[in-house]
Amino acid sequence: MGALLALTSALCYGIVDFAGGLLSRRVPHAAVTFLGQLGGLLLAAGAALLLPADALAGSDLLWGVLSGVGSATAMRFLNRGLSHGAMSVVVPVSAVTGVALSVLCGVLLLGDRPGALAWAGIAVTGPALWWVSGGGTRMGREATDGLLAGAGVAVQYVALGQADPTSGLWPVVAGRIAAVLVLLPGAVRRPGLLRLPVRRCAQALLIGAGAALGLVLYLLAVQLQMLAVAVVLASLYPALPVVLGLAVLHEHVSRRQAAGLLGAALATVLLTVG
Repeated sequence: MGALLALTSALCYGIVDFAGGLLSRRVPHAAVTFLGQLGGLLLAAGAALLLPADALAGSDLLWGVLSGVGSATAMRFLNRGLSHGAMSVVVPVSAVTGVALSVLCGVLLLGDRPGALAWAGIAVTGPALWWVSGGGTRMGREATDGLLAGAGVAVQYVALGQADPTSGLWPVVAGRIAAVLVLLPGAVRRPGLLRLPVRRCAQALLIGAGAALGLVLYLLAVQLQMLAVAVVLASLYPALPVVLGLAVLHEHVSRRQAAGLLGAALATVLLTVG
């Protein structure tokens, strides 16, 4: 069951990234990000009520809040990158950056001791990101957005991982509230931003709900003590938007970028397994 939940989580994230990227090219990416967090809050709150917590401490909610700040940052830059850049670049860069930073944070701050495979993944990360960004002296804007989104992903997962499993899904709810509040000032300053057709608003809400569902499924998989399998399977999510970006959107990738994408995939697997 844990493996199935993790695989479903990866599927959710893959669909969300692809759909969010398409929508961000049709309407302002900031609107997609803000409405998405509202949709995620609605789904997370409903899931938390269905799966009550055994115990809930204030520290668990604080970790959830910090995780939500990371989520808001990740989705802001991910959607911005997807609105103008290739999915086959932005998504893998954000994924491998998030995994690498999470590992480094564990080593430097949490006392984790990665194995040889994880260190090999860290070593592969630098060249992979360099090649994906084009291998030149100027990093493309899409790669920069992917790096910033990956930093947000790392904060999201590292912080949420500090919450006690007995707190249930309430840290996720706290995180969605924090994400909405972080993004709210930008939405208030630009009131016309959210004047979208009802259909587009509904799509953004559903995309955010899908992202929250992916996070909930991942946490449930980890709580079932399938950590190694859950991390590996959940980290496969970049495959779907990359393949769809190449097959459906006919995105162009150079040979050097293709090598970087393969390196990013290898680094992600090594980091999660190691």
